[in-house]
Amino acid sequence: MSTKPDPAPLLIACALGIEHLALRSGDRTGADGPVTVLRTGMGPKAAERSLARVLADPALSEAAVLATGFCAGLSPGMHPGDLVVAEETRDPRGSTPCVGTELLVKELVRTVPGRTVHTGPLTGSDHVVRGHERSELLATGAIAVDMESAATLHSAVRAGVRPVAAVRVVVDAPEHELVRIGTVRGGISAFRVLRAVLPAFFEWHRSLLLPRR
Repeated sequence: MSTKPDPAPLLIACALGIEHLALRSGDRTGADGPVTVLRTGMGPKAAERSLARVLADPALSEAAVLATGFCAGLSPGMHPGDLVVAEETRDPRGSTPCVGTELLVKELVRTVPGRTVHTGPLTGSDHVVRGHERSELLATGAIAVDMESAATLHSAVRAGVRPVAAVRVVVDAPEHELVRIGTVRGGISAFRVLRAVLPAFFEWHRSLLLPRR
């Protein structure tokens, strides 16, 4: 008698302890297959090292990878708590296309109603972006920036063919520059949004497991 193969796992990667706390305290029901929430540490090098180590485990070698956490918005009119779904991530090595962007947007609109969802390129940086750097990055076509997503997805696809995506919550925007995360209204708002988005991630993962027609 044939048995149904085990579903591919989902690896959700974030950098900061506060991001990890939000994801670990979110609603984890409704997942299809094993889900690992990985705290990589801050910065692109830490993200690359963590992904390479974890994806070397045979149990996660074929995992779908979703990078998440907080980001800085680049476009005027963005607000803390807005969501960014990457169409691609960028860093000096090039771009990594994301899978299932439209589905993620649809599910996020359903999961966190009332929150604005932006789509476009998500660029990487090796430092916190401030002031004039925002406008310079915006001129490249990017709509948001963070330190780990591009490195995470680059490492994920380098380790093997797999679906990848990046969803970030805006915590810092041109008209709402953040001083210290968690101490201002914007940081608290972003934390609550990140804690609420897991069902959308699980639905994205579930869609990847459906047979292709």
